[in-house]
Amino acid sequence: MRLDAPLGEEADILRCHPARYITRIRAAIPAQGWAQVEGDTYLAPGSLQAALRGVGGVCAAVDLVLAGGATNAFVATRPPGHHAETETTMGFCIFGNIAIAAKRALDHHGLSRVAVVDFDVHHGNGTQELLWEESRALFISSHQMPLYPGSGAASETGAHAQIINLPLRPGSSGADMRGAYDAHIFPAIDAFKPELILVSAGFDAHRDDPLANLNWAEADFAWLTRRICDLADTHCAGRVVSALEGGYDLDALAACTAAHVAVLKERGPKELRNDR
Repeated sequence: MRLDAPLGEEADILRCHPARYITRIRAAIPAQGWAQVEGDTYLAPGSLQAALRGVGGVCAAVDLVLAGGATNAFVATRPPGHHAETETTMGFCIFGNIAIAAKRALDHHGLSRVAVVDFDVHHGNGTQELLWEESRALFISSHQMPLYPGSGAASETGAHAQIINLPLRPGSSGADMRGAYDAHIFPAIDAFKPELILVSAGFDAHRDDPLANLNWAEADFAWLTRRICDLADTHCAGRVVSALEGGYDLDALAACTAAHVAVLKERGPKELRNDR
């Protein structure tokens, strides 16, 4: 199924960001050209609409999957979201899409446990901050370190020891990632027993990406997606919602996204597996 992302509701954004932040973003949108809001983040005339559809997309995907209308979903959205902090745009991100999706699942749908897996090459500092006090959300981030934004040490564990950071050395391979996930990440998700798994799917850990120095290939992203789906099958009827984050080599981004979505389609209901 291919669905258009609706505009997000302010009530969903307010679960993570204060009203004054939304007002500041709205006021900063230029009538034409570009407006710099933070060091690396700019706004254009259509930026707010795009950001609102990112929020609407992840919320609609959560609604659809939890209602049984789909086993899993991938939200192809720009701008990304995992660097956006409570009142700060960062790293091309305006609203914390995946954190907002987690809050919708918890507060609107009444789930008790939601896991967020962020495999973008950069630490999901925004998601971490937005979920720092949220005991019902397990947040996991694997990322290259040292690298922008400079956070994500293993010692950053959240207010309830519900945050797990997995720093990876520059030059690390897909095999290194697989071993680290097997040893540290999958057991933690298994113990948490989530009712829904959310994924911040950044594909900039690919060896061709110009902004980082990890050496993953398409097969590594497929393997990771498959293992996440295995855990979802065990604990939450296969329910996975994935949202696009980074990826800056367009060929690598296309290939890795295709590999990720192919696994999600394989794991969906049989009657949907051959849909285009």
